[in-house]
Amino acid sequence: MLARPTSLLFATLALLITGTEQAWAQSAGSGPGLGQPRRAGTATWLALTSDTRLADHWGAHAEVQGRRTSGGAARQNLLRLGINYHASAALVFSAGYAHVLTFPSGDFSAVTQLPEHRVYEQLQLHDSHGRLQLLHRYRLEQRWVQLADQPAPVYLNRIRYQLRLTYPLSAPTLQPGGAYLVAADELFLGFGANVQHGIFDQNRAYAAVGYQISKALALEAGYLNQLLQPYSATDFGSMHSVQIGLTFNPEFRPTGTLASAQPQ
Repeated sequence: MLARPTSLLFATLALLITGTEQAWAQSAGSGPGLGQPRRAGTATWLALTSDTRLADHWGAHAEVQGRRTSGGAARQNLLRLGINYHASAALVFSAGYAHVLTFPSGDFSAVTQLPEHRVYEQLQLHDSHGRLQLLHRYRLEQRWVQLADQPAPVYLNRIRYQLRLTYPLSAPTLQPGGAYLVAADELFLGFGANVQHGIFDQNRAYAAVGYQISKALALEAGYLNQLLQPYSATDFGSMHSVQIGLTFNPEFRPTGTLASAQPQ
């Protein structure tokens, strides 16, 4: 029973990473539109994420990320706040605001500190196949981005889709004191006015090992590969990052509500 889902997870993980690397390799080709590669960069991402359940249908989202260069210098900071509406155990709607500040560092940096303001709308679908848990996340972003070569912020639209697979190792479901594996991929596409270099923005492939410390607290450490298009439609870059994330999801629903609720 264990071998088949585990093999599926590792096969999916391998496809995600090799698919991104193949796309990067294709960008180095000599054919039209394939572009020229930039030197790959390295970074470290630190993340603290919290989804607080306040009532049967309502909750709050908070997220802080610090993205650092390989030398430890600040590259990008992110703060995201939102409201969650739990329509069912499998369906969650969200909306909120994010602030991003980019610092000068490395090959993919700006020449000065550049702020970005975002408003986002999001839909999450949860599913499971045996031990394997699936999360489909669809996010629409309205962005006001300060670019280095523009005197005023530029308005941009972007849509994101993430598929995340989680496989508990110690029990059929995630339990305190249990380890788990994660494989995920997220595609970013720009659309509308002010899109200068085609709709492709970036792709993120992620693989990690996690540990469920308690019912509300989990720790993950893994590898993130970004295929970026920071320069032009034919000038791609790649970023290899170590990502460490702490997730804290406290529960404030009344005890009676918890007893009747389905697990998510």
